[in-house]
Amino acid sequence: MGIGQSQGSDHLSMSLETAFAAYETVRHRLPGTVAQGASSIIARTLADVAAVYDAFLLDAFGVLNIGETAIEGVAERISDLRALGKRVLIVSNAAGFPHAALMEKYTRLGYDFAAEDVVTSRRTLLEGLKGREGLHWGLMATRATGLRDLEGLDLTYLEEDPAPYAQVDGVLMIGSAAWTEERQTLLEDALTARPRPVLVGNPDIVAPRETGFSIEPGHFAHRLADRTGVVPEFFGKPFGNIFDLAFTRLAPMPPKHRILMVGDSLHTDILGAQAAGIHSALVAGYGFFAEGDAHAAIQTAGIVPNVIVTRP
Repeated sequence: MGIGQSQGSDHLSMSLETAFAAYETVRHRLPGTVAQGASSIIARTLADVAAVYDAFLLDAFGVLNIGETAIEGVAERISDLRALGKRVLIVSNAAGFPHAALMEKYTRLGYDFAAEDVVTSRRTLLEGLKGREGLHWGLMATRATGLRDLEGLDLTYLEEDPAPYAQVDGVLMIGSAAWTEERQTLLEDALTARPRPVLVGNPDIVAPRETGFSIEPGHFAHRLADRTGVVPEFFGKPFGNIFDLAFTRLAPMPPKHRILMVGDSLHTDILGAQAAGIHSALVAGYGFFAEGDAHAAIQTAGIVPNVIVTRP
């Protein structure tokens, strides 16, 4: 299926097969596969493996929620894990929204997390911006989400006016709901004429929603790299920077083999966990593989999770 974009939409036009193929195409920019076993433990829920792990890092989309809908029973599962003395954190490529807005969303969906237990690629990007003061950044983001968390930066939205594309010192790609083909062309032309740093706050190519896959900043970042030769710097799963930030929230940190990353995507959650040296669980019944064959995808990609659960 082709990929279509329109301003103000969620770009719901990519099939599972196309999304999986897109991730496979950019494997050369992702961390390498780390063998942790030839096969996966098959379990019904996380309760079946709770005794093996001390800390659970939960993806958001596909694990806690699908779009604006909470996955039934997950809030209760988190409460049960905490009652067993387990640490539970969210580790999400949620760069498009301010941290406070995310906390409001999780509360609205019935989740009870402390602010410091929500580790996002937005926060990871902000950590990566330290030491780069004094630069004027062009911003791929949706105006409606606001600039909370980003107030200290010199930012200009990249929209239809071509002038800022030529003027900025670098580009921050954090949200793509309002991005268009016209804006992508302006950005590619500007970076071809004068290469500059591109920092990507959400490496996801897609995210599962109620009615399909939304196309995320990672899709446009990889396209940009292919067409301009500018290699983006990614912040978030599957890259190690977000896991390093999450580990600081786990002090005292358990042994890595006692930490489980739980997600619905092989190329972000599972591959990222392997690169970080921790264990991983793929949720096969929701999110990325809700309508697909996760086992076949594992064989094709060669990315083998430690555990496969039907639901969290």
